Amino acid sequence: MALLLTDALRDEYQRLFNTCEVRPEKLGEVRSLAAKIIQNRKRYETVGQPLSIPWQFIGIIHNMESSQRFDQHLHNGDPLTARTVHVPAGRPVSGQPPFTWEESATDAMTLEGLDNVIEWNLPTMLYQMEKYNGFGYRTRHPEVLSPYLWSGSNHYTKGKFVQDGVFDPDAVSMQDGGAVILQILMPTFEMHESAGHSR
Repeated sequence: MALLLTDALRDEYQRLFNTCEVRPEKLGEVRSLAAKIIQNRKRYETVGQPLSIPWQFIGIIHNMESSQRFDQHLHNGDPLTARTVHVPAGRPVSGQPPFTWEESATDAMTLEGLDNVIEWNLPTMLYQMEKYNGFGYRTRHPEVLSPYLWSGSNHYTKGKFVQDGVFDPDAVSMQDGGAVILQILMPTFEMHESAGHSR
Protein backbone atom coordinates (compact mmCIF):
# COMPACT_ATOMS: atom_id res chain seq x y z
CA MET A 1 0.00 0.00 0.00
CA ALA A 2 1.43 3.36 -1.04
CA LEU A 3 2.47 5.83 1.61
CA LEU A 4 0.25 8.92 1.49
CA LEU A 5 1.68 12.43 1.26
CA THR A 6 0.46 13.76 4.60
CA ASP A 7 1.14 17.24 6.00
CA ALA A 8 3.73 15.71 8.34
CA LEU A 9 5.50 14.09 5.42
CA ARG A 10 5.40 17.35 3.44
CA ASP A 11 7.01 19.12 6.39
CA GLU A 12 9.68 16.42 6.62
CA TYR A 13 10.59 16.70 2.93
CA GLN A 14 10.74 20.50 3.16
CA ARG A 15 12.91 20.39 6.30
CA LEU A 16 15.30 17.84 4.82
CA PHE A 17 15.62 19.80 1.60
CA ASN A 18 16.18 23.07 3.46
CA THR A 19 18.99 21.50 5.48
CA CYS A 20 20.46 19.46 2.62
CA GLU A 21 24.08 20.23 1.81
CA VAL A 22 25.85 18.66 -1.16
CA ARG A 23 29.07 17.03 0.02
CA PRO A 24 32.01 19.18 -1.21
CA GLU A 25 33.67 16.24 -2.96
CA LYS A 26 30.42 15.58 -4.87
CA LEU A 27 29.58 19.16 -5.86
CA GLY A 28 31.37 19.17 -9.23
CA GLU A 29 29.80 15.86 -10.22
CA VAL A 30 26.29 16.97 -9.19
CA ARG A 31 26.63 20.27 -11.06
CA SER A 32 27.70 18.36 -14.18
CA LEU A 33 24.65 16.06 -13.96
CA ALA A 34 22.33 19.04 -13.48
CA ALA A 35 23.90 20.86 -16.44
CA LYS A 36 23.30 17.84 -18.66
CA ILE A 37 19.65 17.67 -17.56
CA ILE A 38 19.24 21.36 -18.43
CA GLN A 39 20.90 20.73 -21.80
CA ASN A 40 18.26 18.07 -22.59
CA ARG A 41 15.37 20.16 -21.28
CA LYS A 42 13.50 20.20 -24.62
CA ARG A 43 13.27 16.41 -24.74
CA TYR A 44 11.98 16.28 -21.17
CA GLU A 45 9.45 19.01 -21.96
CA THR A 46 8.24 17.05 -24.99
CA VAL A 47 7.16 14.30 -22.61
CA GLY A 48 6.28 16.42 -19.59
CA GLN A 49 4.22 19.27 -21.00
CA PRO A 50 1.31 17.15 -22.36
CA LEU A 51 1.17 15.35 -18.99
CA SER A 52 1.70 18.47 -16.80
CA ILE A 53 4.85 16.95 -15.27
CA PRO A 54 7.85 19.26 -14.66
CA TRP A 55 10.75 18.60 -17.00
CA GLN A 56 13.11 18.71 -14.02
CA PHE A 57 11.38 15.70 -12.44
CA ILE A 58 11.62 13.69 -15.66
CA GLY A 59 15.27 14.66 -16.08
CA ILE A 60 16.13 13.55 -12.54
CA ILE A 61 14.31 10.22 -12.95
CA HIS A 62 16.13 9.77 -16.28
CA ASN A 63 19.42 10.27 -14.48
CA MET A 64 18.52 7.90 -11.63
CA GLU A 65 17.13 5.09 -13.79
CA SER A 66 19.35 5.14 -16.89
CA SER A 67 22.23 7.61 -16.35
CA GLN A 68 20.57 10.06 -18.80
CA ARG A 69 20.93 7.63 -21.70
CA PHE A 70 18.36 8.05 -24.47
CA ASP A 71 18.69 4.45 -25.70
CA GLN A 72 17.15 2.99 -22.54
CA HIS A 73 13.66 2.74 -21.04
CA LEU A 74 12.90 5.36 -18.41
CA HIS A 75 11.11 2.66 -16.39
CA ASN A 76 14.27 0.81 -15.41
CA GLY A 77 17.17 1.30 -17.84
CA ASP A 78 16.41 -1.70 -20.09
CA PRO A 79 17.29 -1.17 -23.79
CA LEU A 80 14.66 0.41 -26.06
CA THR A 81 15.21 -2.33 -28.66
CA ALA A 82 12.67 -4.52 -26.82
CA ARG A 83 9.95 -4.25 -24.21
CA THR A 84 11.20 -4.00 -20.63
CA VAL A 85 12.45 -7.21 -19.02
CA HIS A 86 13.00 -6.01 -15.46
CA VAL A 87 10.23 -4.65 -13.21
CA PRO A 88 7.96 -3.30 -14.61
CA ALA A 89 8.28 -5.97 -17.30
CA GLY A 90 6.62 -5.94 -20.72
CA ARG A 91 6.41 -2.14 -21.11
CA PRO A 92 5.24 -0.34 -23.14
CA VAL A 93 2.32 -2.69 -23.77
CA SER A 94 1.26 -1.01 -27.03
CA GLY A 95 3.41 -0.35 -30.09
CA GLN A 96 6.32 -2.36 -31.41
CA PRO A 97 10.02 -2.15 -30.53
CA PRO A 98 12.35 -0.47 -31.03
CA PHE A 99 10.64 2.32 -29.09
CA THR A 100 11.59 5.96 -29.13
CA TRP A 101 12.75 7.33 -25.81
CA GLU A 102 9.75 9.68 -25.77
CA GLU A 103 7.27 6.80 -26.25
CA SER A 104 8.82 4.84 -23.42
CA ALA A 105 9.12 7.85 -21.11
CA THR A 106 5.46 8.75 -21.63
CA ASP A 107 4.50 5.18 -20.77
CA ALA A 108 6.68 5.23 -17.64
CA MET A 109 5.15 8.46 -16.38
CA THR A 110 1.53 7.45 -17.02
CA LEU A 111 2.08 3.95 -15.59
CA GLU A 112 3.03 5.60 -12.30
CA GLY A 113 0.00 7.92 -12.48
CA LEU A 114 2.23 11.00 -12.55
CA ASP A 115 -0.04 12.63 -15.12
CA ASN A 116 -2.72 12.74 -12.39
CA VAL A 117 -0.67 14.74 -9.87
CA ILE A 118 -2.61 17.93 -9.13
CA GLU A 119 0.13 20.24 -7.85
CA TRP A 120 3.88 19.97 -8.39
CA ASN A 121 5.59 21.70 -5.50
CA LEU A 122 8.84 20.77 -3.74
CA PRO A 123 7.43 18.21 -1.25
CA THR A 124 5.44 16.60 -4.09
CA MET A 125 8.59 16.34 -6.23
CA LEU A 126 10.49 14.59 -3.44
CA TYR A 127 7.56 12.33 -2.51
CA GLN A 128 7.06 11.24 -6.13
CA MET A 129 10.80 10.61 -6.52
CA GLU A 130 10.86 8.39 -3.45
CA LYS A 131 7.65 6.66 -4.52
CA TYR A 132 9.14 5.97 -7.97
CA ASN A 133 12.00 4.06 -6.35
CA GLY A 134 9.87 2.56 -3.58
CA PHE A 135 9.39 3.22 0.13
CA GLY A 136 11.53 0.27 1.29
CA TYR A 137 13.94 2.43 3.25
CA ARG A 138 11.09 4.22 5.03
CA THR A 139 9.14 1.08 5.88
CA ARG A 140 11.95 -1.43 6.53
CA HIS A 141 15.04 0.64 7.39
CA PRO A 142 13.84 4.05 8.63
CA GLU A 143 17.27 4.67 10.16
CA VAL A 144 18.52 5.31 6.60
CA LEU A 145 17.11 8.15 4.51
CA SER A 146 16.62 6.93 0.95
CA PRO A 147 19.90 7.27 -1.00
CA TYR A 148 17.74 7.58 -4.14
CA LEU A 149 17.05 11.09 -2.82
CA TRP A 150 19.86 11.97 -0.43
CA SER A 151 23.05 10.17 -1.50
CA GLY A 152 25.86 12.67 -1.93
CA SER A 153 24.55 14.93 0.84
CA ASN A 154 24.89 15.39 4.60
CA HIS A 155 21.67 13.37 5.01
CA TYR A 156 23.20 10.07 3.86
CA THR A 157 26.25 8.09 4.93
CA LYS A 158 25.67 4.39 4.31
CA GLY A 159 23.11 1.61 4.07
CA LYS A 160 21.71 0.37 0.76
CA PHE A 161 19.48 -2.24 -0.83
CA VAL A 162 22.08 -4.03 -2.95
CA GLN A 163 19.34 -5.97 -4.73
CA ASP A 164 15.57 -6.36 -4.37
CA GLY A 165 14.84 -7.12 -0.73
CA VAL A 166 18.51 -7.39 0.29
CA PHE A 167 19.75 -4.60 2.56
CA ASP A 168 23.43 -4.12 3.42
CA PRO A 169 23.91 -1.67 6.32
CA ASP A 170 27.52 -1.03 5.28
CA ALA A 171 27.02 -0.61 1.54
CA VAL A 172 27.32 2.96 0.26
CA SER A 173 25.40 4.33 -2.70
CA MET A 174 27.76 5.91 -5.22
CA GLN A 175 24.91 7.46 -7.22
CA ASP A 176 24.05 11.10 -6.47
CA GLY A 177 20.51 11.36 -5.12
CA GLY A 178 17.60 13.04 -6.87
CA ALA A 179 17.04 15.63 -4.13
CA VAL A 180 20.73 16.50 -4.28
CA ILE A 181 20.51 17.15 -8.02
CA LEU A 182 17.31 19.13 -7.45
CA GLN A 183 19.29 21.41 -5.11
CA ILE A 184 21.19 22.60 -8.20
CA LEU A 185 18.10 22.63 -10.46
CA MET A 186 15.89 24.45 -7.95
CA PRO A 187 16.11 27.94 -9.57
CA THR A 188 14.72 26.47 -12.82
CA PHE A 189 11.90 24.75 -10.90
CA GLU A 190 10.87 28.04 -9.31
CA MET A 191 10.66 29.57 -12.79
CA HIS A 192 8.49 26.63 -13.86
CA GLU A 193 6.12 27.22 -10.95
CA SER A 194 5.88 30.96 -11.48
CA ALA A 195 5.16 30.40 -15.15
CA GLY A 196 1.92 28.72 -14.07
CA HIS A 197 2.66 25.29 -15.51
CA SER A 198 1.71 23.35 -12.41
CA ARG A 199 -1.85 22.17 -12.00
